[in-house]
Amino acid sequence: EVQFVESGGGSVQAGGSLRLSCAASGQSFVDYHIGWFRQAPGKEREGVSCISMHDGSTYYADSVKGRFTISSDNAKNTVYLQMNNLKPEDTAAYYCATIATPYYSGSYYCTPFRFDYDYWGQGTQVTVSS
Repeated sequence: EVQFVESGGGSVQAGGSLRLSCAASGQSFVDYHIGWFRQAPGKEREGVSCISMHDGSTYYADSVKGRFTISSDNAKNTVYLQMNNLKPEDTAAYYCATIATPYYSGSYYCTPFRFDYDYWGQGTQVTVSS
């Protein structure tokens, strides 16, 4: 059974930093895509960043480019999201997720679309105060 455990959320002031971790279990994810999503109250879940574990290629939403960095440690089956220069509008619950289909049977590159993803973590809350 695929499972994700997110951690690293918290409360910070604007301009601060947090590093989120997504520890995966149940299988090796070296051939899969891992995405980070967020959902603020009253808003739809949106793609923030994703990484293709087989080659390290990445995607970032325009709203986080230059501030967030996604990375992976394949040996630990863990993906990180380093978030710098946080803004109040970054406040949301953050989720990691994966697509059930390995990259060689689907899309070579990861995608930011939530409906492409099949397995989700429970989320970690990030709150940024002004």
